[in-house]
Amino acid sequence: MSETDIRDDRAAGRLEAVGEGEVVGRIEYFVLETPTRALVPVHTIVEPAHEGKGIAGSLARELYAVAEREGVPVAPLCPYVVQWAERHPDVAPPADPDLLAAAEDWLRAHPEKF
Repeated sequence: MSETDIRDDRAAGRLEAVGEGEVVGRIEYFVLETPTRALVPVHTIVEPAHEGKGIAGSLARELYAVAEREGVPVAPLCPYVVQWAERHPDVAPPADPDLLAAAEDWLRAHPEKF
């Protein structure tokens, strides 16, 4: 992925890939607070004109890097991030099943968020 920056818009719940002045891809996520703090990716979206350039993978990698820097786990609900994590266990440790269940409960309780 060349000439694309990734920025974390925590307030909006988006990790964004920005290239040529526009957002070309994003992971939409929320921060789970209980039972423990975790990053929970829900959707990965890459604009059609930018598909196949490794943007989604770069976003997933950066999400796990952010989590590592913050000392929190990732509880992926996004199918793309789940598959990416399975292919990259060296940087994406498996999520605790109880944490995944709590993330799913939160998402069901807040359908308006996504």
